[in-house]
Amino acid sequence: MSTTGRQLFTTLEKDGTLTVEIAETSFADPTGNQVLVKMEAAPINPSDLAILTGAADFENAEYSRGKVVANMPEPFNSGQKARHGQRLPAGNEGAGTVVATGDSDMPKALMGQRVACVPGSAYAEYAVADANMCLPLGDYSAEDGASSFVNPMTALGFVENAKMDGQKAILHTVGASNLGLMLNRICQEDGMGLVNIVRKQEQVDLLKEAGAEWIVNSSDDDFVEQLKAAIDATDAFYGFDPIGGGKMVDHCFKAMEQVASAKMSEYSRYGSNQQKRMFIYGRLDMGATTLTPSYGFGWTLSGWLLTPFLQSAGMETVMRMRKRVLDNLTTTFASNYKSKVSLEGMLEKDAILDYRRMKTGEKYLVTPQA
Repeated sequence: MSTTGRQLFTTLEKDGTLTVEIAETSFADPTGNQVLVKMEAAPINPSDLAILTGAADFENAEYSRGKVVANMPEPFNSGQKARHGQRLPAGNEGAGTVVATGDSDMPKALMGQRVACVPGSAYAEYAVADANMCLPLGDYSAEDGASSFVNPMTALGFVENAKMDGQKAILHTVGASNLGLMLNRICQEDGMGLVNIVRKQEQVDLLKEAGAEWIVNSSDDDFVEQLKAAIDATDAFYGFDPIGGGKMVDHCFKAMEQVASAKMSEYSRYGSNQQKRMFIYGRLDMGATTLTPSYGFGWTLSGWLLTPFLQSAGMETVMRMRKRVLDNLTTTFASNYKSKVSLEGMLEKDAILDYRRMKTGEKYLVTPQA
């Protein structure tokens, strides 16, 4: 016997029409290692926006209650050819109460418990999730646990990745974000150096209050000199960037190379021997990533996604990371929200135009039962 409830779906057609709507749907009974979760809270993360809004024109979209129809411009429409015509759910993570389970022992043990989960369909009154990806929250609220996977595990993943690669410092280009503040706390706890890049003085002040040592303001006239000094002091030749488009990665590579070159005893036309690495893990800027031939050949730029990292890290590392998150959910890994919206509320024009800007420290929380 299936359960019915509201769920968000997003459909991109071949002609570039993007429809995002709330619809009544049936949720099949969980089987095997699955659980059915009555969803109580789900964050809107930058990683959710690729499928939820993408680069569509929501300023001039057609709005009605629980439904939005917008146009996806080129080249973004043809770049998503594989999803044309597919009616897809959205919402990577969230939290709620297990109301039904499959036959396996693990899901049965979760019956009636509040859990954080990663169903990929969290913007709904109910969601089917794998018990292996559920984290029992104990006395924590659904709001406390809603963002307990993507940002915490990503921030921890950065540090774990750096340690695996023998690094002693990290550079992060959005230092005052929810994830950035978590990363700052983790690095302090683990003795990992951290260079935080921010855009505003108030973000500098916020990180100073949080005990950050190296904070660089990209709006300052001496930004490049600040960045070079921070890299020189920490040896942060290893960075993570969620901006993607524009010149931020280029700025970081240039500063890294200039610091490394200043320490060379002899000039080389090929640049320094210092290996410089940047990872792009988001697309806050949908434009092209600009790189210039100004930092030799000892550099690597690649993408970084949480799921592939967890698969490569191994179960022992993943379980250790999950335990650390649960033990520190309201301290090291706490998230803050600017606004709470219902399923229908997240499709109102003012809300969409606000949360899709992905401004630092202005995350939205969806409450599906409202």
